[in-house]
Amino acid sequence: MNQTSMKTIHDDGPTTGMRTINIHPSAVVSPDAELADGVEVGPYSTVGDHVVVGQDTVIGPHVVIEGHTRIGERNRFYPFSSIGTPPQDIGYRNEDTRLIMGNDNVVREYVTINRATTKEAWETVIGNHNYLMAYAHVAHDCNLADHVILTNGATLGGHTHIAEHAILGAFLAVQQFVRIGAHAYLGAKSGIDRDVPPFMITAGPRAKLYGINQKGLIRRGFSQETIDILKKAYSIIWRENRSFREGIAQVKSELQIIPELQMLLDFLVSSKRGVLR
Repeated sequence: MNQTSMKTIHDDGPTTGMRTINIHPSAVVSPDAELADGVEVGPYSTVGDHVVVGQDTVIGPHVVIEGHTRIGERNRFYPFSSIGTPPQDIGYRNEDTRLIMGNDNVVREYVTINRATTKEAWETVIGNHNYLMAYAHVAHDCNLADHVILTNGATLGGHTHIAEHAILGAFLAVQQFVRIGAHAYLGAKSGIDRDVPPFMITAGPRAKLYGINQKGLIRRGFSQETIDILKKAYSIIWRENRSFREGIAQVKSELQIIPELQMLLDFLVSSKRGVLR
């Protein structure tokens, strides 16, 4: 962003002392918005009422941020992203629902993130260190943990919950209320209509499980012993043509219950929508 075209605001706040905020002259920032020290707002961007933006966040050109939206520190918004806009829900009546975003997130071009409806916790939540690539969509009431990657065009239906380090491929669509487990890898151009367990790979137009995300787990420092236990559990539960209840019972009787395996079993037991086969 060209600093020479920015106007710099020095605000001697009552609690924070001197703050420096850079706002392009063509940007429209509500006087009721709260911008922290080091925030930049690029050309033709709009920051609406009730928006709170944390320290050193960069809002690029042509970005819209509105509603009861609270953004943490060191986030980066690229052109034409739309943040905190109303949910795409015909029952929404302009209630003061929220979007909460943590720190160090990257939101690329044309990403849309909607604030929540009143049907769950009134909050759409984005954690920390997430990377949302161009044209990705995060619907109302979604909850993304940390280090999640949404590849280009990935689309989340409302109330989707995604655990840490999950990667969702390009042009993938997730139905409402689906959960994506930690460290899962979801292949491109898939339809996800049921829960995806942690540590798994999915692929196909109507997504199916294809085993443990071994390469991803190795990259993230999981031991070979842990990976082998998860692979054995996958074989017992999914490959031996038995019910989940029988498979879980056999896993508990035959395998060492390490924390990662317990996470997998807890995910299966707690599923309300059903789990991919």
